[in-house]
Amino acid sequence: LFLATLTYDTLRFEYEDFPETKEPVWILGQKYSVCTEKEEILLDVTSRLWFTYRKNFPAIGGTGPTSDTGWGCMLRCGQMIFAQALVCRHLGRDWRWIKGKRQMDNYFNVLNAFIDKKDSYYSIHQIAQMGVGEGKSIGQWYGPNTVAQVLKKLAAFDTWSSLAVHIAMDNTVVMEEIRRLCQAGVPCAGAAACAGLEPEPAALCNGCPGAAGCRDRLRLWKPLVLLIPLRLGLTDINEAYIETLKHCFMMPQSLGVIGGKPNSAHYFIGYVGEELIYLDPHTTQPAVEPSDSGCLPDESFHCQHPPCRMSIAELDPSIAVGFFCNTEADFNDWCQQIKKLSLVRGALPMFELVERQPSHFSNPDVLNLTP
Repeated sequence: LFLATLTYDTLRFEYEDFPETKEPVWILGQKYSVCTEKEEILLDVTSRLWFTYRKNFPAIGGTGPTSDTGWGCMLRCGQMIFAQALVCRHLGRDWRWIKGKRQMDNYFNVLNAFIDKKDSYYSIHQIAQMGVGEGKSIGQWYGPNTVAQVLKKLAAFDTWSSLAVHIAMDNTVVMEEIRRLCQAGVPCAGAAACAGLEPEPAALCNGCPGAAGCRDRLRLWKPLVLLIPLRLGLTDINEAYIETLKHCFMMPQSLGVIGGKPNSAHYFIGYVGEELIYLDPHTTQPAVEPSDSGCLPDESFHCQHPPCRMSIAELDPSIAVGFFCNTEADFNDWCQQIKKLSLVRGALPMFELVERQPSHFSNPDVLNLTP
């Protein structure tokens, strides 16, 4: 109860601040110096959408849970990594949230896609109910692979964002598969999600203005969300992967990593030295309702204190790494960076990048990374 009354300024002293170090801080592809850019680091972290446990939301499925406390942490981390993709897609990586400043409509469109109600694209309701098809009952804990599979299914309905979502299984990223997915001709934003159906009128595409639809009709590349579920060891992370993992946070295409400690999920957004920087969903907040004016109070969706840190060595080996490639050039650049990474001394590749699907490729269901 006391914590709920703390102000932002008070909270800054409740949480351990960044260490005074000359080591660079990397946050989702951007490099900072603690010595000269501490405020910029905190502003970048605060600008990420922060999804936590909530209570008193409409019952999932009409009769199910009204809170996800104790079971929804990985679902919330899935929301955070996907929200970062939508922010990059609609607002850009350099967009910043400033308390009290009026935000553009696209920001609220992104936020509304995750609000705790049954008709939001990526709500806890949608994720929990879609997870039933992945063998997870409502209220059951997810692993990184399960939440990635569910988000891919839900993205098909998000015609406003019109994303191509690819989950690379068997530790292998097949470039040919991704190009085929992203270069699929789309008569209107997101039409790949409803192949065979008549395109919606240009004037309105899933409730979004026709101008957006026109722009997307001209796109030759659907923006890519690439999620790679991995297991980096048996019970502990293999130290040989640590350098590679760090490099993932240095890439401009980085969406971060979802994972954590056993049965306690976190959204990792960067690192400093030998510590990972993360947003923690394990805070229960009341569900948010739009105000009488229709505006959505948004302060509780931004972490306004220095972020949490933990030793990389404590990371559970089961993770999913995310990347966003808005254009084909972004994807080509990402491929080049991954190829160069394989030449870094002391960095064991976490996954393989290949042009075509290897003949030995197994069925994706064979590799079950869910704890």
